[in-house]
Amino acid sequence: MRFARALLPLALLVACSSEPRPRPPGVLFVSVEQQSAWVRNFNPLFAGAGARWPTRAGVYECMEIFSSAQGRWVPWLATGHTWSEDQLTLRFNVRDGVRWSDGKPFTADDVVFTFGLLKQHPALDAGGVWRFLTDVKAEAQGTVAFSFSRVYLPGFSDLAHQIIVPQHVWKDVADPVTFTNPEPVATGPFTQVTLFRNQVYELGRNPHYWQPGKPAVSALRFLAFPTNDQANMALVEGEVDWAGNFVPAVDRTFVSRNPAHHARWFPLYGSTVFLYPNTTRPPLDDVRVRKALSMALDRDRLVEVAMYGYTRPADATALNDAYTGWKDAEVAKDAWTHYDLDAANKLLDEAGLTRGADGMRRLKDGQPFALDLEVVSGWSDWVRAGQVVGRDLRKLGIGVTLKTYEFGTWFTRLQKGEFQLAISWSLDGPTPYNFYKWLLSPRTVRPVGEVAAANWHRMGDAQADELLMRFERAGTPEEQHALMSQVQQRFSATAPAIPLFPNPSWGESNSSRFTGFPTEQNPYARLAPHAEPDSLLVLTQLSPRER
Repeated sequence: MRFARALLPLALLVACSSEPRPRPPGVLFVSVEQQSAWVRNFNPLFAGAGARWPTRAGVYECMEIFSSAQGRWVPWLATGHTWSEDQLTLRFNVRDGVRWSDGKPFTADDVVFTFGLLKQHPALDAGGVWRFLTDVKAEAQGTVAFSFSRVYLPGFSDLAHQIIVPQHVWKDVADPVTFTNPEPVATGPFTQVTLFRNQVYELGRNPHYWQPGKPAVSALRFLAFPTNDQANMALVEGEVDWAGNFVPAVDRTFVSRNPAHHARWFPLYGSTVFLYPNTTRPPLDDVRVRKALSMALDRDRLVEVAMYGYTRPADATALNDAYTGWKDAEVAKDAWTHYDLDAANKLLDEAGLTRGADGMRRLKDGQPFALDLEVVSGWSDWVRAGQVVGRDLRKLGIGVTLKTYEFGTWFTRLQKGEFQLAISWSLDGPTPYNFYKWLLSPRTVRPVGEVAAANWHRMGDAQADELLMRFERAGTPEEQHALMSQVQQRFSATAPAIPLFPNPSWGESNSSRFTGFPTEQNPYARLAPHAEPDSLLVLTQLSPRER
């Protein structure tokens, strides 16, 4: 009863929303982002744009989709690809018959143009594709050829997952970096902005979508929920059909309310959640300090208190369960991710961060060792994680102040390196290559103040990078696994960031009105709407339930 009473005001808030009743038929209500108000931005190219979901996997599309749940590539705007014998040219076969949402034909020239934009505006090239490409050109019969400067096999996923934009629209955009793209012209299943207000927006179907009969859903609707609690109330009360929320005691509060239709699937395939230290700010540039912070964390308690036991503590490889076959079991045992307060204190002593008479650590200049820890306001699981981390670090004599920001402000500060400590996710891919590249490669380090797609901690390791570059050329699984084990050793030795836990791939569905959601028994994609581009696979499979 206490739970019901606590949520009653939110139920009234949902009931009093502007949503007309009865619900519009065929309109799928989705909860992905927690925002107090919507900003109309559908720019799919700039990582720092803060574009609305599903801009990158639902409005716009890529050439092929890697389904981690299936472990395979799914052809999309391209029907397939081939490598040249020397592995220096990759060709995609562009799908025939695709049209943009304004009716104009989609062609190989659009692909060439998109990659030209990335070259012309480096801020758009978040994956750094022009570090390994020398040319992109259209060939006969709808083929696009990518010429590589060196053998770089992981480049395939960067190219296959690149969002493609229409040349006839974007050629007239003065600044693609700042362009908010309020009326998107795209190839995806949902392209029509039929409603956009501060508290609600709606995307209608692409009238020219290339998959016959799809999407079966008539529109997507998004209500603005500033916090997890409000979003969860809407889910529990049946206002939301598909969500990617952290829900406390989800089986009791959501699934059990309607077991026939309420479902959740939380595999540990979400990116690993890290405590990121800004290594440009001493003493966080000292590996002894980073490892001391890590050893002060009671991760068993952290996952129980903050994550309701939905996950497990991270080990010294930091790999999530999607990479079980890649994990080096010996590296995983390394001690710096185990709770050991005595060892943590010893490391700080060795680093010259001595305790004062008040029990607080001092920097070498005599100033107190105090840190701000930044998380997203309203993300209740991460806020609790931040509180647990703060309490644990204070046992070392480190002052910690938890600061919460709305998502847009928090993410901007993270991307520009304008923080001391922050809790955030990591990047992933078909292999652990991308995960470790964005944690360890000097090639991914950006100056403070410049937007970084990842490597927010701004650290690179030359030895790890040499191994990663060898992995880029490795032609056999045996060689790839041997190299990745060595990369894991370098990660554990350097501790560039502090792994907390694998993030569950949060996904909840209410099949009362729609069918076709992925499940553990039918894992054609992850249920989590955050899992782009998996969300494209889901949006094109859902159908209104027949009445």
